[in-house]
Amino acid sequence: MASILDDFAAAVARHPDRTAIVDGKGRAVTFAQLKARADGFARAWHARGVRRGDRVLLAMRLDADLYASLAALWSLGATVVLPEPAMGIDGLRHAARVTNVSAFCSSGAYGLLKFALPALWKLRHLRPQIMAGDPPEGQPPGEEDIALISFTSGTTGAPKAIPRSHGFLTAQHHAIAPMLHSPGPERDLVAFPVFVLINIASGQTSVLPNWKMSRLAKLPASQLEHWIANQNVTRALLPPSLSEKLAHTDMPACFHTLFTGGGPVFPDMLSALQTAKAGLRLVCVYGSTEAEPIAHLESTDISVTDHGKMTTGKGLLVGHPVDGLQVRIVGDEIQVAGKHVNCGYLDPKHDADNKVHEAGTIWHRTGDTGYFDNEGRLWLLGRVGTQVTVAGKAIFPFSVEVAARQWQGVTQCALIAVKGNVTLVIEGDTQHIEAWRTKAAALNIQIIKHMASIPIDKRHASKIDRSALQKAIT
Repeated sequence: MASILDDFAAAVARHPDRTAIVDGKGRAVTFAQLKARADGFARAWHARGVRRGDRVLLAMRLDADLYASLAALWSLGATVVLPEPAMGIDGLRHAARVTNVSAFCSSGAYGLLKFALPALWKLRHLRPQIMAGDPPEGQPPGEEDIALISFTSGTTGAPKAIPRSHGFLTAQHHAIAPMLHSPGPERDLVAFPVFVLINIASGQTSVLPNWKMSRLAKLPASQLEHWIANQNVTRALLPPSLSEKLAHTDMPACFHTLFTGGGPVFPDMLSALQTAKAGLRLVCVYGSTEAEPIAHLESTDISVTDHGKMTTGKGLLVGHPVDGLQVRIVGDEIQVAGKHVNCGYLDPKHDADNKVHEAGTIWHRTGDTGYFDNEGRLWLLGRVGTQVTVAGKAIFPFSVEVAARQWQGVTQCALIAVKGNVTLVIEGDTQHIEAWRTKAAALNIQIIKHMASIPIDKRHASKIDRSALQKAIT
């Protein structure tokens, strides 16, 4: 099976002069230039002693050198450790502590962290530098070798380290590539690093964000609009929080497709985007850190009947599972298995709560509840453990939240239990509060509470931070 590195080399051979990456400052690097930098880094770091099996902690600017560094380290057989960016320096400290890294690779001012964190003091410090000469000798990494260690978001506890083998990354490429396939060249604005890797392997251009990923909630819609227009972006891969901002922009004629995921994609947002730009293709992608993608859905496939079900408490439609993935529902929870599903965590003690070994198959417990409809499509109801009891019946949040988000004046909402009382917390225009109470009563929800700003997650700013909300509301 060809690896991501093999596919990258093939893309270079096909399109050496095509732009591979445009960074946040507008600097473009071709596929040939990206490969040359990766090869130069590999020679320099091999001379510094990086060998197969080394674990290298990366703290780099979001630019072409980040991806050249990934390719360079993988070509040497090293494992790249990527800390959770939403955690800032705490994420770097946590990654160094739990992964037993042997080197630290940084660019720009991130190099100062080498001196700020005691855990990094004794590590080799690698910086992007080009060395000429012959390619380093060595055996290329195998399918089972670990290519990458990344982390869960940590919203339900300490971030868990997830090892991803080269075989896993290849399988993920094959799962995502059909969804992103285009017969011609595209210029994709990509907010998810994994999709940049897929584009590099597929020969498509990736335009990187010109904003800080840790400050998504504060990004002005005008900045997003200008970046898309200035870079002649044709497609975008964005979390729902940025997709919502996109609905308030003037999208250029060349922009024709939006892929969105990393959080629930609600029908009200899709309607706003379709109103903002007629004919815009919208693709909703459902997945998790351990299994991306699980399912996807074209907005044009959402029927009037489907929309009606979402407004009357049936949950959130996310579409058919992707090819090659096994999906089942066990006790309301969605479980998945397949080649692009993480089969275990770096710390085996985390497997007990999240992995099910059954007849030679490893099932990942997503922590999401849902069901299949008669067409074999997946519907989400919310996270395991977030259900509340209404009229003696367990109700999951999406049964109410998906409907409530479509009420006039509602911008965000969350269904929680406050001191034993089921409460719908709403962020929005309070002049509609009486109408909200009437509509909520029809769903057997008697208590409405307005909140100026409902807490959201730090990673993609697209999910309710229910723990923070619970603390704030009580």
